[in-house]
Amino acid sequence: MTSPVPATLTVDLSTGKITDIVLGYQSSDARSDDPTVQWIDAGDKFVLPGLVDAHVHLNEPGRTDWEGFRTGTRAATSGGVTVVVDMPLNSIPPTTAVEHLELKRKAARDQCYSDVAFWGGLIPGNQGNLEPLLAAGIKGFKCFLIESGVDEFPCVSGHELELSMSKLQACVGILRFTALILGDRQNTSTVLLFHAELGSAGTPENSDVRLYSTFLNSRPQKLETDAISLITSLQEKYPALRCHIVHLSASSALPLIRSARDAGLNLTVETCFHYLCLSAAEIPDGHPEFKCCPPVRDAANQDLLWDGLKEGLIDFVVSDHSPCIVELKRLGEGDIMGAWGGISTLGLGLSLLWTEGQRRGISIAQIVEWMSLKPAEHAGLGNLKGQLKVGLDGDFVIWDPHTEFMVGLLMTGFTTLLIDCSSQVTSDHLNFKNKISPYVGMTLRGEVEQTYLRGTLVYDIAAHEELTPVGQLL
Repeated sequence: MTSPVPATLTVDLSTGKITDIVLGYQSSDARSDDPTVQWIDAGDKFVLPGLVDAHVHLNEPGRTDWEGFRTGTRAATSGGVTVVVDMPLNSIPPTTAVEHLELKRKAARDQCYSDVAFWGGLIPGNQGNLEPLLAAGIKGFKCFLIESGVDEFPCVSGHELELSMSKLQACVGILRFTALILGDRQNTSTVLLFHAELGSAGTPENSDVRLYSTFLNSRPQKLETDAISLITSLQEKYPALRCHIVHLSASSALPLIRSARDAGLNLTVETCFHYLCLSAAEIPDGHPEFKCCPPVRDAANQDLLWDGLKEGLIDFVVSDHSPCIVELKRLGEGDIMGAWGGISTLGLGLSLLWTEGQRRGISIAQIVEWMSLKPAEHAGLGNLKGQLKVGLDGDFVIWDPHTEFMVGLLMTGFTTLLIDCSSQVTSDHLNFKNKISPYVGMTLRGEVEQTYLRGTLVYDIAAHEELTPVGQLL
C-alpha cells in the first residue's frame, strides 16, 4: 500500500493490541450502542503507526541535566514516536554491565511517555558482561572505533573487537538454539552497532575554531570509509553476527556497503535527519548548534545519501538525539571545535523527513517504512511495533500532513540571536530539556496532533495539562 486509504482500527484497551482493521470509514453510529467503546474520528488526517527511534541518548542517570527519561520521551511522543531505544552513553554509568542497566531501568520507571528499550555498550574489558546483558534484555551493543567524547565510554581496539565479535557470534548460536526449544522466533539474534569513524580527528594549527569548514575538514569522509572497510573485513570471519553502521554521513561509503551486501554480508545501515535535511553550505560560522559527529556534509553528499536510502543501501532514519547543557554548546563564543557534538531532534523527525522528502518525490509509505517498520525490526521489536497490524501493539499517530509551522525558540543571555522571528518566536515545538536545535527558524510541514500508545493517549497538541506517562521498559 503506497498511499493512505480509509480504514477503521480497533484496539483492545485491556491488552493494548490491535484486534481488527476494516478497510473503509465507519462512523461512530456503527457502535453507539456499546458504552465501552471509545470512538476516535481522525477525519481527513492520516493515521500512522507509532514511530520507532532506534538511536536516542536520554542520559539518565548521571547527566539528567542534559536530558532525562521524562523530558526525552515526552518530546518523542510529540513527534509521533512511541518507542525509543536508548544508547548506552552518555549516562553515568554507561550501560556496560547488568547492574548499570538496572540503575537505568530504576531511573526510568514511571517516567516514560513512550516505551523504551536499551542498547548495551561494548568497551575495553567488558566482554564478560555481554552474555549477561543479552539475558537481561539488551537489544544489542554499541562500540566506538574513535574516541567517544566521554571518558567512561572508551573506544575499542581491533584485538578487543575481534574477541567481542567472536563472543557475540557464539551468543547468536545460543539464542537461536534457545529460541528453537522455546518456540520464540523473535529472540534469535543480536547486533553490534558501530560508530564508524576510524582514526583521529585532527585540527590544523592556528585554525579558526568558529569556522564550520574547520570542523568539517577535521573529520573527513575517509574516517568513515576506513572504519566500514575494517568492519566488513571482520564480518567475513564472523558471518552470523549482524553488524550495523550508526549515523552514516559519508556517501563515499555507499559503494563499500553495496559490495558488502552483494557478497552476502549481514550489514545494516542508518542515517539521520540532519544528514538528509541540512547541508554544510547552509551552516553559518560561529553556530555550534549544527555540530555533530560525524559532521553534516555538502549538498552533493546529501543527494547521494537520499539515493542510498531510496535504493535500500541505507535501511532507515533515526534522530541520534544527543543533547547537552547550554554551556557545553559554547553558543556565546561560537566555538564549533570546542562545543559538544550532538544535535537535538526529538519531536521534529517526521516533519523534517516529510518536508524534505516532498521535494524529492518521497511518499508517506516510504517514510513509515524508514521511521517505523525497519527500525522496529532492527531493534528486535518487529513482533510488537512498526506496523498497523492485527496482533501488534495499538500504537498510532494522528497526523496532519498539510499543516506548516515555524520551529521557534526564545532564549536569553547570549550575545548571538538564534533567530529573528519577531512576536512569533515560541518554544512550542521543542519539547526536549535543553532547547538548542539547528532547526530553529525552519518552516516544516506535517504536524502530529495526537499520539497513542497501546490505545492510550500519551500526547495531545491541544492538551493544557501533562498526560500520564504509561510507557513500558521493553
